[in-house]
Amino acid sequence: MPKMKTSKSAAKRFKVTGTGKLKRNKAYKRHILTKKTTKNKRNLRKSAITDATNVKTMKKILPYL
Repeated sequence: MPKMKTSKSAAKRFKVTGTGKLKRNKAYKRHILTKKTTKNKRNLRKSAITDATNVKTMKKILPYL
């Protein structure tokens, strides 16, 4: 069986927590920030846990994570 390839773009975006969940950064923090509230921008700084509906797909493209 050949080695499985890791999706490098996904590997840079996701980290595994100690309990095995996938951690990700939130989107919408790159540009057009003037119309967003300070509270909204502050909450976008925090990382989030990947939704359960996407975990199966992410584990498939990140076999060695």
